[in-house]
Amino acid sequence: MKPVVFVHTNEKQIVGALVSQYSFRRFAADPSAFDVRLIETTAYDWMKDYEGRLYLRDGLKREWLNEDLQSFTVLRFAPPELMSYHGRSLVVDPDVFCISSVNELLTRDMKGAAVMARHRAGTKQAVWASSVMLLDNPKLTHWQVRADFEAMFRFERDYMKWITLQLEPEGSIGLLESVWNDFDRLTPETRMIHNTKRQTQPWKSGLPVDFRAPESKGGFTPKNIYHRVRRVIFGEYGLMGTYKPHPDPNQERLFFGLLRECHDKGIVTEAMIRHEMKHNHVRHDALELMRRTPTLDEQPLFAA
Repeated sequence: MKPVVFVHTNEKQIVGALVSQYSFRRFAADPSAFDVRLIETTAYDWMKDYEGRLYLRDGLKREWLNEDLQSFTVLRFAPPELMSYHGRSLVVDPDVFCISSVNELLTRDMKGAAVMARHRAGTKQAVWASSVMLLDNPKLTHWQVRADFEAMFRFERDYMKWITLQLEPEGSIGLLESVWNDFDRLTPETRMIHNTKRQTQPWKSGLPVDFRAPESKGGFTPKNIYHRVRRVIFGEYGLMGTYKPHPDPNQERLFFGLLRECHDKGIVTEAMIRHEMKHNHVRHDALELMRRTPTLDEQPLFAA
């Protein structure tokens, strides 16, 4: 069975997901050795039944919103089930872009680990970033995404503990080098770049923010109180401002260079980009930027 790279996404991040999907094939030493598939929230109709219901997140009870920018994140845990718990898979967020051959990662010795991931930035070592995971599917039969999702609404499973892999058996996670999930850092050593800082995602600059502000444990912290009052008066995204330009122009150039290649190959059409611009999912100058950005063949990311 071929390994499969899964890019999970919702409708708001579909352009990023398509560019991500393309990037894995583009840089692969042997594209025929693996498949690349999207996991889309639209295929999981049962998620809609939970709209507005309270779930457990970092010790707090919050409303589930299917239209939130990151509603797709729970689908990180779907690949083993999608592959009937056979073979190996790699799952990535739609804001993760491959810039090297992934073949070596898909075939590496996992040394008995069920999951390989890197640590989250600025957190203790026991907390993992599930935004990029290499998975040995037969070892993950306890991953049943619908049942685990529903447990959050019975307050039996905390989203943050789930998403940071704190619920996994001790010793089952192996450490993945950070270059395979480089958080907003693009260097010649980077293998996969992750535009993890949502406020500066290169394809969103200038648009109104449409992701939910985090709240911390404790309930009555000043930040939590502020966001609760803000939501009541101004709405979920009121006073959240706009997306900012990415501080690294090379990361913007990477995205729009890949987008141009996707457009040239018919993977993404102008009509689709216009549709996403109209719905504020993609910045309104995206077509102009795409047209003037050289492809990565015309101008490599790093000088030789």
